[in-house]
Amino acid sequence: MSDAAAVDPTAASPFMAATAFDVAEATGTRVTGTVETGPRQHTPWGVVHGGLYCAVVESAASIGASAAVADRGQFAVGVNNSTDFLRPMTAGRLDVVAEPIQQGRTLQLWQVVLTRVEDGKVVARGQVRLQNVPLPTA
Repeated sequence: MSDAAAVDPTAASPFMAATAFDVAEATGTRVTGTVETGPRQHTPWGVVHGGLYCAVVESAASIGASAAVADRGQFAVGVNNSTDFLRPMTAGRLDVVAEPIQQGRTLQLWQVVLTRVEDGKVVARGQVRLQNVPLPTA
């Protein structure tokens, strides 16, 4: 990771581990990684649950936005997540790319795209509005 983030995004909580989102790069201007999808993330109808896409979109945006304000003693919390599900998927690897659209003093807007590795088609995309807030004190 290039920028010093307040929290190491690779130190996954059980929730983050369940998404199988593997962060490759995390800076205040770009987050990349991959997601392995399969049966453990399926709906009862055998496709990957849209909640997985929402969680990965939120996570990638939060990691990048938090890295952007870490030097100010802040982190970023999502206040709105709008994720579009563009094609169904049953299994495979997704590339994740998150980049800011706008970064302000109090709010940020990030766009995240999840692309199927096998054919380069976009499976989901989302925008997350985040608020920059002070890091909690111990």
